[in-house]
Amino acid sequence: MIMINTAVTLVNNWNNGVVMIAIFALVCLTLVGVVLKMMMSGKPKDDDSIER
Repeated sequence: MIMINTAVTLVNNWNNGVVMIAIFALVCLTLVGVVLKMMMSGKPKDDDSIER
């Protein structure tokens, strides 16, 4: 009976979970954007600058 009550409480209280997932998704998207920006802003590769 305790497990059923706990499961029902978790299903009925979605507000905290939705907020946490939204924050996590926002952080992930921000990190992906930062990585892509760093990749695009790298120095262009020149054939003369390669050390042999």
